[in-house]
Amino acid sequence: MPTLVDVATSLNLPFRGDAGLVLERIAPLESASASDLSFVAQKKFIGTLNDTDAGAVLLPEAWAESYSGPVIFSDDPYADFARATHLFDNRPQASRQVHETAVVAESARLGDGVTIDAGAVIEDDVVLANGVWVGAGAYIGHGAAIGERSELRPGVRLYHNTLLGSDVLIHANTVIGSDGFGFAPVASGWEKILQLGRVVVGDRVEIGANCAIDRGALDDTIVEDDVIIDNLVHIAHGVRIGRQSAVAGQVGFAGGAELGERCTVGGQAGFAGHLTVANDVHIGGQGRVARGVDKPGHYASGTSLMPARDWAKNSARYEKLYELFRRVERLEKQQPSGTDEAKDK
Repeated sequence: MPTLVDVATSLNLPFRGDAGLVLERIAPLESASASDLSFVAQKKFIGTLNDTDAGAVLLPEAWAESYSGPVIFSDDPYADFARATHLFDNRPQASRQVHETAVVAESARLGDGVTIDAGAVIEDDVVLANGVWVGAGAYIGHGAAIGERSELRPGVRLYHNTLLGSDVLIHANTVIGSDGFGFAPVASGWEKILQLGRVVVGDRVEIGANCAIDRGALDDTIVEDDVIIDNLVHIAHGVRIGRQSAVAGQVGFAGGAELGERCTVGGQAGFAGHLTVANDVHIGGQGRVARGVDKPGHYASGTSLMPARDWAKNSARYEKLYELFRRVERLEKQQPSGTDEAKDK
């Protein structure tokens, strides 16, 4: 277990207090014990410092004047808290072995230190770079390639020719490279459009559980470097997600949509197909993106929670909005031109 000086040294930060203090875990201020590290990320929580039992606290030096306990001084406590969690990692570690029940094709190429857990299936011509970890029951299709130190949690499915970069983490039961929803209407019903593209995922990408990322119809579906994607997200064929963007849960992208770099998308937002969103755009939860966005900024749509009776009344009024607009338009046309100017004179 790390000591106070271990944590401070790892974060390259100054500290105050007993260097040998053993810290067993990271905990919130209100529940922390004498062997726990905690943090204060917002000034409004400074008052809770006097009530905490935490062994040490991450906080800015200016905020530490009224607190006498051990401190690791940080200008950005939340970011340093995130870094500190890696010192308390309690996840199972890779075995660096191929389980006897795994099925690995003879033509598959495995790098050094690869882990393949029980029941995983690795098809022909797959390439697993050094340190890759394939979880139990995962499937990697023909010709897929996975970069160094990437990890697939149990039940992940990668279809044929999918490409993953280095240091990628994909959580359980996500499916990458399945067919996009492409069909041409014909007299007898629907003619399937074969999906001939791939899915290409960049470096340092994290994708949550139970997501679906479809392969491109012709061009590839692309998730660029340093993107983070929450659980239950659907990305359709030919979509591009720009680097360093963040997508929250239950978001859906229709085919051909393009999200710029450094964007954030709130939960349950939906994107129409074949539109482009500029860099540095932030879309609120349940945002309905029906057309492209060409300027950076914060965008929102929908209504906030209100009493059901008020919502019903407002909904009824909304249905009459177009009729009201036309009435106002007719009244404006009936008003003699120049009336306002004449009044001003």
